Amino acid sequence: MKDMIQRIVAISAVLLISIALNFATTQDLISSEAASIGFHVLILIYAIQLVVFLISYALKTEHYYDLTGGITYISVVVYTIYQKNLMGELDLRSIVLGSLILIWAARLSSFLFLRVKKVGKDRRFDKIKTNFTRFMLAWTLQGFWVFMCTLPAITAIASESKSADLFLIGGAALWLFGFVVEVIADTQKSKFNQNPKNKGKFIYSGIWSISRHPNYVGEVLLWTGIAIIAIPSLSGLQYIALISPVFTYLLLTRVSGVNLLEASSDKKWGNDEDYIQYKKKTPIFFPFV
Repeated sequence: MKDMIQRIVAISAVLLISIALNFATTQDLISSEAASIGFHVLILIYAIQLVVFLISYALKTEHYYDLTGGITYISVVVYTIYQKNLMGELDLRSIVLGSLILIWAARLSSFLFLRVKKVGKDRRFDKIKTNFTRFMLAWTLQGFWVFMCTLPAITAIASESKSADLFLIGGAALWLFGFVVEVIADTQKSKFNQNPKNKGKFIYSGIWSISRHPNYVGEVLLWTGIAIIAIPSLSGLQYIALISPVFTYLLLTRVSGVNLLEASSDKKWGNDEDYIQYKKKTPIFFPFV
């Protein structure tokens, strides 16, 4: 009972933080119509999670978790761009922001979905998909992930139009670099795991030779690029939206990414001399740091 209450409190806290950030980042928008976009996006994000969570819990499956994340990204971006167009203020910055997020979401969600379908399960959910509040917390956190990552982009798109500038060019270049790093890392690891000779082994070749988690490095870089593109459109409390890449970094390194994978790898190969040397020589996150 105590654990269930703690999870309910956690879910409530996530929702309240989302509402507070949404309120703060819509205070300096040019019109009530623009401000309503942020609120509608917030509702859309968590509504999608709730619906698919209930279906997934009934079926006791996690197969649609990552796919739903991608669909949520796509839905909120399409909705925001559509509303901005109705206002007659659709600009190049908004189009670029929307396009970059759509490309990333379509690529990553389909990649993760197909990987889970091929493996047959996502072991992260083995112990939680049969527990209502634990499973619901996972879906709530996915909604918060979508909300936080898209916060700069949605805020910028809903704001007053700005002409192209160095922030747009530099941010797009950083996004492209991060996206390429993530794709290369995912591709190299997939090919490595598909080779029967590598069964039970860890990857330390290619881009994985300069970082133990290069896919996550790419993720942080591309969302930083999105935040940079958004900067000229922000004002006042809207600058709070720039915590987005910091949130992404902390999420991937402290909550659901690096720390879990490092613990799993240590358990598998902790006594392997090659693995020990790999950890000594290869940075855990940013290359050469």
